[in-house]
Amino acid sequence: MEMTFRWFGEGFDAVMLKQIRQIPGVTGVIATLYDSVAGEAWDAQKVRALKETVEHAGLHIVGIESVNVHDAIKIGSPERDQYIENYIKTLEVLGKEHISLICYNFMPVFDWTRSDLAKARPDGSTVLSYDQSVIDAIDPEKLFASVDSKSNGFVLPGWESERLSKIKDLFAAYKGVDEAKLFANLVYFLKAIMPTCKKYGIKMAIHPDDPAWTVFGLPRIITGKDAVLKMLKAVDNPLNGLTLCTGSFGSNPKNDIPSIIYACKERIHFAHIRNLRHWSPGKFEEAAHLSSDGSFDMYAIMKALYDSGFNGPIRPDHGRAIWGEVAMPGYGLYDRALGAVYLQGLWEAISKAK
Repeated sequence: MEMTFRWFGEGFDAVMLKQIRQIPGVTGVIATLYDSVAGEAWDAQKVRALKETVEHAGLHIVGIESVNVHDAIKIGSPERDQYIENYIKTLEVLGKEHISLICYNFMPVFDWTRSDLAKARPDGSTVLSYDQSVIDAIDPEKLFASVDSKSNGFVLPGWESERLSKIKDLFAAYKGVDEAKLFANLVYFLKAIMPTCKKYGIKMAIHPDDPAWTVFGLPRIITGKDAVLKMLKAVDNPLNGLTLCTGSFGSNPKNDIPSIIYACKERIHFAHIRNLRHWSPGKFEEAAHLSSDGSFDMYAIMKALYDSGFNGPIRPDHGRAIWGEVAMPGYGLYDRALGAVYLQGLWEAISKAK
């Protein structure tokens, strides 16, 4: 297991590489070209410059999150093959730089959905939260403005204004896309890129839907164990795998996260570990990583990863906003640093108990 930290890049992230370097046990970052546009092939010089910046700070790039998939690919539009070709060109650029892990998602329109980015907790911290009754009352075309108002001035991943300014057109384009069609388009995409992945040893790790159910009538296809196993079987290649995100799967209390880990153990390439507190069906808020702060048994989750032989990268996922820090919601330094150390402590205890 390698402990990592998500980093959005200079000019986009409030957290600096020199700060990440000081978190005990963190050796690498999950990076991206944050100003890239979905569908465009990445520039080799920009990737090389990013890599050099990270390595100069004493870290290394463990993977990319994300190389975003263009909507034409998800929808299955006639122009999808050109966008797949551009995606392959990006994979080639990354492969030549020996970057061999890609976390991506296949969610329509919204990469993730929350009803509040700064819900106050009794201890004075704030967290991302979700309330289905609030979401049901929001016009999806106005959701971007609601989310952007609490972004602290940061561009949120999956909520880029250029793309979501066309949200009405996006909803119209997805009108004829149901779960079966979206799944078929995912399989088409994966089969097209697998030869390039094989050439460079690149692992594709799909991120589950967040939350793990239909939102605004949009289809969701990576929602639980059966859905993931169906996807892994449809493209039965060891490079086609999963990002085990406890928060996304765990948004639905019916998902047994350790069971998902054991079922997919040979195909989990990456893990996002975070905790949630469930209040009622469709209503949850994010929590500190500590088990007692939320609804998850973090020990059981880490033990399942350890016992299943997982040896890939882990990153602490969304943290609380604490100690007066102003950062991208969910991605401040302090609480995620606490999470990184806590998760490593669990891992050490589990390994020494054997």
